[in-house]
Amino acid sequence: MRPVHIMLAVLVAAVWGVNFVVIDVGLGHFPPLLFSALRFLVAALPAVFFVGRPKVAWKWIVAVGLVLGVAKFGLLFIGMSQGMPAGLSSLVLQVQAVFTAVVAMAVLGERLGGVRLLGMAVALVGIVVAGVDEGSGGPLLGFCLTVGAAACWGVSNVLTRRAAPPDALNFMVWVSVVPVLPLLALSLLFEGPSRDAEALAGFDWGGAGALVYVAWISTVFGFGAWGMLLRRYPASSVAPFSLLVPVFGMSSAAVLLGESVTPLRWCAAALLVGGVALTSLSRPQRPGTEVPGAVVRGGSRVARTRRAGRTAEA
Repeated sequence: MRPVHIMLAVLVAAVWGVNFVVIDVGLGHFPPLLFSALRFLVAALPAVFFVGRPKVAWKWIVAVGLVLGVAKFGLLFIGMSQGMPAGLSSLVLQVQAVFTAVVAMAVLGERLGGVRLLGMAVALVGIVVAGVDEGSGGPLLGFCLTVGAAACWGVSNVLTRRAAPPDALNFMVWVSVVPVLPLLALSLLFEGPSRDAEALAGFDWGGAGALVYVAWISTVFGFGAWGMLLRRYPASSVAPFSLLVPVFGMSSAAVLLGESVTPLRWCAAALLVGGVALTSLSRPQRPGTEVPGAVVRGGSRVARTRRAGRTAEA
């Protein structure tokens, strides 16, 4: 990779890591489901008018929009609103690689292989260690909701592989349209019209800044830049940079939010990052097929989507 593109990959990882701190700030201004709805509304508008028509079938856009936008982000935002620390959230979400591998095995018939199985086992041990650490001094419900969010992310990754979008940014913008109304409806039902109205009436620069960051910087810029890198380079060159996300997430949460990082949490981080690296970077195989080599430019739609599916943004 060219030095400028290495710096861009590190920048995207930093943007996605700090995003968890910004989510924590935004949750101080909005109820979680309303905040998630506004995030996707701002991400979709006005970008949807500039990215062109959807380049995949609507069924895939709707499916990914519901699983990723409503389920994954709904659970994550609620979990963080229940006290799940931002830094730990950035770490625990990386177990999505394990869920992706399991769902891909069940749905796509991919073989896990010894290296991927080892990586999954190591990552799951890391989750257990993180759970013990969080359960001893934090809200276990928030932790469980975040693990649930990672599971939904894994399902959405497999759906994205099946959709095989040729343009990651176009796909993400149209996917962002889908969750807005369901999340608003859920917010009105569970958070209440009065609470939503109070949050909107108190809209200030802090809330606006959080929305702009999570929608335009983290989503539109992050996915756009990541997609560009994946079109230029093999996944084996780009994907490792996503492992920096929890590093930036935990460090920025410690510096900006004053979150403590216990020795047990560092142990969980090492296990999770190592396990996710083994799970994500080893090549999956389907029965009776050979996995094609990495394509630097172009390649099949499925190959491009497999590369695009390995992201760690929240």
